[in-house]
This record gives sequence, C-alpha cells and structure tokens, in this order.
Amino acid sequence: MGKKSIVIRGARQHNLKNIDLEIPRDRLVVITGVSGSGKSSLAFDTIYAEGQRRYIESLSAYARQFLERMDKPDVEYIDGLSPAISIGQKGVSKNPRSTVATATEIHDYLRLLFARIGIPHCYRCGRRIERQTTDTIVDRILELPEGSRVTVMAPIARGQKGEHRRLFEELYREGFTQVRVDGQIYPCEDAPLLDKNRRHNIEVVVDKLTVRPDRRSRIAESVQTALELGSGLVIVDRGDQQLLFSNKMACPHCGISIEELEPRMFSFNSPFGACKECSGLGVKMEIDPDLVIPDKSKSILGGAIAPFSRSPDSWFMRAVRSVADQYGFRLNTPISDLTPRQLDILLNGSGEEKVYFHIRNGKGSTMRYRKPWEGIVNLMKRRYVETNSDETREWYQQFLSRKPCPACGGKRLRPESLAVKIAGLSIADVSEMSITEALDFFTNLKLTEKERTIARQVIKEIVDRLRFLIDVGLGYLTLDRATATLSGGEAERIQLATQIGSSLTGVLYILDEPSIGLHQRDNKRLIATLKGLRDLGNTVLVVEHDEQMIRSADFVVDLGPGAGSKGGYVVFTGTPQEVERHPDSLTGKYLSGRLTIPIPRK
Repeated sequence: MGKKSIVIRGARQHNLKNIDLEIPRDRLVVITGVSGSGKSSLAFDTIYAEGQRRYIESLSAYARQFLERMDKPDVEYIDGLSPAISIGQKGVSKNPRSTVATATEIHDYLRLLFARIGIPHCYRCGRRIERQTTDTIVDRILELPEGSRVTVMAPIARGQKGEHRRLFEELYREGFTQVRVDGQIYPCEDAPLLDKNRRHNIEVVVDKLTVRPDRRSRIAESVQTALELGSGLVIVDRGDQQLLFSNKMACPHCGISIEELEPRMFSFNSPFGACKECSGLGVKMEIDPDLVIPDKSKSILGGAIAPFSRSPDSWFMRAVRSVADQYGFRLNTPISDLTPRQLDILLNGSGEEKVYFHIRNGKGSTMRYRKPWEGIVNLMKRRYVETNSDETREWYQQFLSRKPCPACGGKRLRPESLAVKIAGLSIADVSEMSITEALDFFTNLKLTEKERTIARQVIKEIVDRLRFLIDVGLGYLTLDRATATLSGGEAERIQLATQIGSSLTGVLYILDEPSIGLHQRDNKRLIATLKGLRDLGNTVLVVEHDEQMIRSADFVVDLGPGAGSKGGYVVFTGTPQEVERHPDSLTGKYLSGRLTIPIPRK
C-alpha cells in the first residue's frame, strides 16, 4: 500500500524557518498566505525541486546527460514524493513558431486528419484534384516542345537522413547507372559519401530521351518503371524546368501535381509544408514606409526621410534631387502634398524607367548617368542585407515592422497544403477559429461513412483537447494564437490542459496561481478540472490567494504570519473550514469575514 502523505522535515530553503509538515497525497492542496510568506519556496524550490531531482537521479547516466540537474534544496528529509510536474506562468514556449494548437498537440491531430480525409484541390483553379494515369503523364510529356531532351527519374528518398550506401549498391546491381543526389547527378558506383545526420533527396535516373511522338511507347515504359520505383511519383527534368507527376494526385486542367497527402505537408515547422517565402513564420520583417517617413507634414529638406541626412551636400540628397527634377516635385514640398505616383516612385523606385542623375561630388566635378532609381525602401533593404556590421544592421531594424507574408497571407503553409480542405475549410481556416468555434465545427462535422471510420479516433482526441481548454477558461483563444503573446495565467492553463490530455496518474502537479485573470464562471471550471486531475490519482498542489480555490481545497497549508524575514512559518494546516476557525490565521480571518478589505469609493 502506497504512502498516504508527503512528509517534510527541516525545510530551510530561502525564508522557510526549519519547518516540519505533512501534506496528504492524492488530494487538492492549496498553499496560501501573504505574498513573500514562503509559498513558492515550499512548493517549487523545495517540494518540486526535490521531486524532480530524485526522478532525474533514478534515470540512467546516458539519459541524465540530456536533462538539467536541479540543486538539492535546503531540507533535511522529504518522504512520499512522486515524480513532479511544475505548471508555472513562464512554461509555454516563446518561440514564434509555437501556437496554442501546437502547444496542446491539437495541431498534430489536425495534420493527421487533413492527411487522411482531406480533399485536395488545385490552388490555381480551385478544382478538385484527381489521380493521374500513366497515359495522362505520357500525354503531358509529349506536350513539351518536340526535340526537348528530358531525364525521367524516380524519387526514392525524400528528405531522409542516412548515408544510403546500401541503396546505391542495390540500384547498381539492378542495372541503374546514375542517381541524382541533392540535385547533382553521379554514377551509381561512384555515389558520394553522405552525412548521415543530414536530410537528403535521392532520385534514380531511369531514362534520358528526346521528346518525339514516335517515342511514345519508350516514354510510357520509362514512366511506368519510374512510378513503380518512386512509389507513384516520377520526375521529368528538362534542364530549365522540372515536372513532378503522380499517379495519385493531379489537376487535369492546370497540370499541377501534388504528392500523396502526409501529415508533414500540413506542418509549418517542416520544409515539406512551410511557406517557402516566410519559412512558416507567417510574417516577414519589411522596411515600413511609415517608419521611414514618420511625419508627412515635413519636406525632404526638412528631415521627412528619417534614416537619411537632410544635408543638401549628402549623396542621398543629391540623388533624390535628380529624381525630384524628373518627376516634377521639389525637395521643400511637404510629403503630404506629393501625388501618389510621386510618393510611390520616391519610396519604391522608378521600375524600368531610367532617371537622369547629375550629382556633383565633393571635389567639384559632376557625375552624369542614366539608370533606374531603386527607391528609398529598396535602397534600405539592400543595405540591410549586404552590411557586415551588426551595429548597422541593428540601426536599420528600427525601420522594420512585421507584416503578413505576401505569399501565404500569414497562413504559414504552402499553397498545395492550403488547398486541401475538409467541409470546404483548409487547416489554416480551422486554426483561425476560436477554441469554442472549433469545438462546434468538429462536433457538427458531416462526414461520409468511410471518412467517419477513418477519422473517428482522431476527431475524438481533438474534441477532448478542445473541451479541456474550454474547461480551464480558454475558449476565447484562437488555435493559431502565438504562445509568445499569452499572459502568464493563460500560459499556465495551456500547460494544465495539455497535462489533463496526457491522463497520467501518480504524479505530483504543482501550480502557481492558475486563477489569475479568470472570470468567476471560468474559475469554477478550472477548479472542476483540478479536481478531475486529483480524481485520476494525482496530488495537486496549488499556490493560490483566490477565496473560491481555497474553499474548494481538500487541505490548506497557511504560511506566514508575515512576509520576508517575518514569514516562513506554518501558521496552520487543515481543511478550509478548520482554517476559517483558527484564531491566528490571517487567511482564516478573511475567509470568516472577521477581516475585510473595504471596497474603495472611487
């Protein structure tokens, strides 16, 4: 039979005064007291630190080298500890790629769902994509200009780590003479030694031929061989153009082929799914014209162009004077009085149109030449990219702002991935929903019998996690909300919902004021969630000031009586009702109404 209590003897961490304490296991326990009384010192720096330290020490030496070791807390003895999990207000990732959906694993299930029952569409014409036959692929190749030299290849490793020596040997034994490795063609018997820790793309060269109508049977034979080798994929390379065909997915009108749907296609953290323009971030740092010209009532000579000198003798001002002369405005004209075209040329350049520059240098001679004006924004962008000076790059950063990626519109994924839909919605459309809206969507999702059979378990997992998030009061968050923008209380409740989804038992959970910022209605849900965690067979330790949380606890530890050097003592332990009646407990005095905080008149 397991131990019924966590027994602590001689705890002296930080301001704790050599305290002895017994905390019942498998209960909802609230540690309370004034700020600075030692609540976090007891919960996190003593109990959690020792529980985590012991768990790490129980692992193998190999596993321990990857984990951060915690210092032993200043305590004589602790017994009855379980593996401890800390759920604090700084625990959620601040990585710009981390969202509510990724942090709670919902995005992983969404990726699986779209890969299994998503319906691919052409991202150009919007038509549903169908499978291609060998004849269809041959027809597309024969549409190339007659006489084109093409190489027919079968992709046999796509983004896979390894040296692949055995693969090259097998291909050579089967009669293939050439392979393309990471874009470079080699003889099979002389393939390069690959870095086993890097991802590689390997295609076997099936045939090299000239496109002619009388070669149809040979083309068909090569395509069929490549499809068999490449698991349904074939690459046709004509030097300046590479065509990917699949006997599984293709738009019959635009000729766009896509690969077999895989979960990684829907991940913005994978090169197979991320938008190529923004690498899956959804935003780009761009020179912001409003930061370049913060005050449009000023003229160029009056210092309107913030990054550049207003000196009439500077190279920039002399170049801009040539632009102004050609396009009919003056340097002492307020920016707000320029026509839209004049302002566009000033900022974004003259395009193909050449400007006649006549710039006098410091020695008195004049340079005359014609060339397009690149524009202030493009000039700054070029200098920002080309500079080797960290100081210069940092200076330019004050004129940058985050803007949605123009390629994906902030949706982070490639167009092929965004064109796969369920009930007319892409994975990005679903991620833009609030948690409450997403739960309604999946609860009422209409599927065919076959789709329901395939997706039943995945949808159940998604719905369960959405309900957990609603139960901790986060139904208003959107799934694509960046975790870096969450408040401390929201971040903590995200972690809590993730832990509930894991359904672990026999664990010691320690939480830091999870009720911060919650409406009373949501506070009741949070408490019910913590009790559910307890009922699974876990000990839940909560550092908290909230009255409703204290009254809902099975056991209360009241620390005090004061803060700092005046704190660190156990004032009382017991049920909330016993604490309420205790004469020396400050918490008890407020719970019973013997002490109150009057509501301010203003």
